[in-house]
This record gives sequence, structure tokens and C-alpha cells, in this order.
Amino acid sequence: MSSLIQWMLLRLALLLSSVGFFLSCWIIVPAPTMQLLPLGVGVPELSPWLLVLNAIPLGIAMLQAIPLALQGMHYSLLQRLVLGASLVGLFLSVLPLVQLPATEQRLAAAMVDELGKDYTAGISNEVLSKMRSHPFILADAFRGITLSPVRYTSGIPFAAPFDYAPFDYAPFDYAPFDYAQGKPLSMDIYRPLKIGHYPALVIIYGGGWQSGTPQHHADFSRYIAAQGYTVFAIAYRHAPRYQFPAQLDDVRAALTFIQQHATEYETDLNRIALLGRSAGGHLAMLAAYQSDTLPIRAVINYYGPFNLAEGYRKPPKPDPLNVRAVLEAFLGGSPDAVPEQYAKASPVSYVKRSLPPTLLIHGSRDHIVQVDFARDMCQRLRAVGNTSVLLEIPWAEHAFDTIFPGISNQVALYYTERFLAWALR
Repeated sequence: MSSLIQWMLLRLALLLSSVGFFLSCWIIVPAPTMQLLPLGVGVPELSPWLLVLNAIPLGIAMLQAIPLALQGMHYSLLQRLVLGASLVGLFLSVLPLVQLPATEQRLAAAMVDELGKDYTAGISNEVLSKMRSHPFILADAFRGITLSPVRYTSGIPFAAPFDYAPFDYAPFDYAPFDYAQGKPLSMDIYRPLKIGHYPALVIIYGGGWQSGTPQHHADFSRYIAAQGYTVFAIAYRHAPRYQFPAQLDDVRAALTFIQQHATEYETDLNRIALLGRSAGGHLAMLAAYQSDTLPIRAVINYYGPFNLAEGYRKPPKPDPLNVRAVLEAFLGGSPDAVPEQYAKASPVSYVKRSLPPTLLIHGSRDHIVQVDFARDMCQRLRAVGNTSVLLEIPWAEHAFDTIFPGISNQVALYYTERFLAWALR
């Protein structure tokens, strides 16, 4: 190999090893700012790709270094830099995969401990055959998760609450579809291709109660619909213009609409579950735990908050989202200023007997909603006799399922579909 080609390959290896090393560091380094949070969220989920990225420059450097070693010659400085950066990057990028087998065993045990060792026995073979065969499939991390065709209907209006200023409206003061007076709210609906009568999953997006649309995580909605569910992805009003309880009122209005149009959208009202992410997970739990809402069979909370006052008093470190500012915009002030708002808006305030079975999925490295709050909520629910499963993913950050074929989302999807099938069987 000519010296020029060797020189060019070594420079390429240096570039790749530098990029791989930089990205791999975010598997263990928490993101200090909102601008860097996507790295903290996405990099652990893409670790199989990082393995490849780090292996390429390592291979190039080794091919050049081995002949030198055989001749008793020393490595160049650049070769040492490439080898060092690539080896460290390789070590960091393999960490989630190394933790995966023990994590799968622990999560499987958590499901069995709470739901029973035969919890899948009541699920039909037809439903089981559509589910993922393993918690993590390496090929899917590279090629993506296959999505089957479904029927999709977007922008279905379900309410138009009056556009009052915060605290000036009465709960459930709706002008149905009166767009001249109110703020229109809509939902997207996903259904299996075959006309039928299906259990329903109502999905509530996250975004700090301040942003988001029903189109968020559309791949997940399509995947679940193809499993045999009618999926309703709903909208709600956003803070800070609309403060709590506007968002909860909107979720309940959506449930009322679903109840009124169950036949039209092929929904079995006796088999409805709620699922939310982050702020949406918080709203899903609040709605499911209300005594006067449409009966809910199960609720799934992906990394949503539970005790808002404690979340305010004990923010994460680092705090890339500025949790206190988000809570003040949502509730109208600090816990000292509006303590009743924090109490009414906290799912922990509604823990009692006979609540719907609850699945909590949380990353151990979450720097928006710390995992300690999920552990506490799970213990409180169990203490009064409720069914509650906490699945904790050690390498995952907040919003880990943004990467649909990522490691954490594959694991979460595997257990989510089994929990749903168990709860809505």
C-alpha cells in the first residue's frame, strides 16, 4: 500500500474515531442543556450504529499498526490517537448492549411478579403471533421495525373549548365544534385494515404541556393499530396560555367523544387503555384515576411525572429543561404560591384502592423526570393493593422512544404490547 493511501486512510480513521468518541461519550455524560439533550437521548439508542462507527477506524489503525509492530517499529502519534479514541468509543458504545441481557431478565421478572407467571396464557394465539418475538432484535436496530398497513384518519374534531384566559373558564365549558368561539381540538385515528370491533388505546403526547401534536410517535400508533387496536391520538390545549386543569378537561372531552362514537370507530368501550409520554403520561394517569371518567382498564406512563411539588423542589442535576419554569408555566406559579394546583395536578394525590392496572416505563438516566419518582409511585400503588409494574431501563434518558427502532424502545414495545394484551383481553 502506498504511503499516500496510508496517509489518507489514517486521516479518515482519525476523523471517524474523533466523531465516534465524541458521540459515544453521551452514553454516560448527562446533557447539561436543552440543545445537547438530543445527544443524551439518542446516542444510547443508536449504540449498535456507534459500534460500527468506532470499529471502522480501529480496523484501519490496526491494519497499519500490526506490520509496524512486526518490524519492531513504533506507532505514530496519529495511530495512537486513533487507536485510543476508537477503543474508548468502542467500550462506551457497547455498554447498553452489555447491560441488555440482565435488563431483559429483570424486566421479565417484574412483569411476572406483578401479573403472574401465566399472564400471557389468556392472550389468544392470534394476538401473540403478531407481537415481537424478542425484547431486542439487532437487525431491527439497523433496518427499522416493520410497520404493517392500517387505516388512518386524521384531524377528527372532538371539541372546541372556549378560548378564555387562564383560570377564567369553567371545566368542561365546551362549545362542541364551534370554531368561531372556541379553540378546535382534534384527534388522529388508526385502525386495523379489517373492519371489526377492537379494544382501544388512547395516546397522549408529551412536550412539557407546552407543545406537541397527535402526529407525534406516529410509528408507534401505526404499530399498535396493526396489532388489533383502535388507536386514538388526541390533542389538548398547551401551557402557558392554558393552565391546568385545561389539559385534563381536554383529555376527558376526548374520552367522551370516543364513548359517543364508539360504534363508528369500531371501539369496544369495555376495553380501553390510556398511554402517555412525559406530560402525556401524567395526563393519562390523572384521567385514568378520576372516579367520574369513562371506565379505563389500564394506563401506561412512559417517563411522566407523578409528584409535581416534589419534582419542583428536587429538580434533576443537570436540569436541561428547567423543570421549575415548565411547572410554573403549567400550574401558574411555584408550590408555595399555588399549592392546591400542585396537589390537584399530581397523580400521587389520587392513589387509592381499585385503580386500573398501571405500567410505568422509565429510564434510569432520566434528567427531566427522575426515576426515583417512578419508584415511589409504583410502591404507593402497590401498598394499597393496586397492580403496578415498573420497568426501569438503565441506560435510557427521557424520551428514549423518540428513536423507534432504538434499543430502549424495542424493549419497551415488547412489554407494552404484552401488558396491553393482558389488560384488555
